[in-house]
Amino acid sequence: MPDEKETPHLGSNKESSTKEEVALELMKFIATTTGVGKTATGAGFGGKAPKGPEEQVDALLALYERCKGIVEK
Repeated sequence: MPDEKETPHLGSNKESSTKEEVALELMKFIATTTGVGKTATGAGFGGKAPKGPEEQVDALLALYERCKGIVEK
């Protein structure tokens, strides 16, 4: 139909993009609830010094890869 905004993709391409989207949403949820990737520790006791930008990116990429592996199972 011409009114549809998206055309259906082939099964494997659509499935892989959906799994990647689910993995990304899972990573975002875990990162926001646990504080992965945050720079400031806030008031109170801080166990570790804040990580640098490269370490934060590495941590988020590693978390995404773990989430992607779990979603693909």
